[in-house]
Amino acid sequence: MSDMLHKGQSWLAAKLTRFASRIVTYQRDDLSVELPATIGKSEYEQDDGEGVITRAQVRDFLINTKDLLASPIGTWPRRGDRILETEGDTTFVYELMSIGNEPPWRYSDPFRVKLRIHTKLVDTIT
Repeated sequence: MSDMLHKGQSWLAAKLTRFASRIVTYQRDDLSVELPATIGKSEYEQDDGEGVITRAQVRDFLINTKDLLASPIGTWPRRGDRILETEGDTTFVYELMSIGNEPPWRYSDPFRVKLRIHTKLVDTIT
């Protein structure tokens, strides 16, 4: 049964990549690679320690695990990495960020087919 679910998740991930993704540039230091990514969002709450809870939203990029690991980047996402997304003449620069005490990414599915990478907008280039 697990094998059937894994195959189904892989099939779904391939369709998502093919029909609902766009090409983004993933950067780490001097390395960069173009990868297909599906856009998502994560919402979270953060307590400032004084009882004030702030709700926020981050832009997520869902990238196939194999695509990132087989690329020149070659390792898991990490803070400080950037993702560039271009729309028309504008490039939006996002930096990987952690949500609370968690890492800047998590698996998007139980079979680790896709990474859900959390980012924040840090620059806009026109």
